[in-house]
Amino acid sequence: MIRELTCIVCPKGCQLKVELGEDKKVLSVEGHTCKRGETYAVTECTAPKRVVTSTAPLAGGGVVPVKTNGSIPKELMFECVELINKVRVAPDAPIGTVVIADVLGTGVDVVTTRNAKI
Repeated sequence: MIRELTCIVCPKGCQLKVELGEDKKVLSVEGHTCKRGETYAVTECTAPKRVVTSTAPLAGGGVVPVKTNGSIPKELMFECVELINKVRVAPDAPIGTVVIADVLGTGVDVVTTRNAKI
């Protein structure tokens, strides 16, 4: 099976063709102009990850933007957002405050991306 991807690692946007075996293992990658593109293609086809961006509720009302400070497995994205919706962030939390440490056992934290204000 051939899977076509657009590399998102840099602005070049290389058009990648990934050949997958019957066991879904990557057999070859074509179209990348750097090693990072090849790594992206392999990861995207075998264990895709994403950075989650959302808003978290403030304890006194309102919301503050948050994001994971690293990538988490794609299949955990919706569960991560559910956890974010359940927390209440202090109304005076500064940018970079850890809202959820080690979210879902991934080793990645959810942090505020701006100073909280009510």
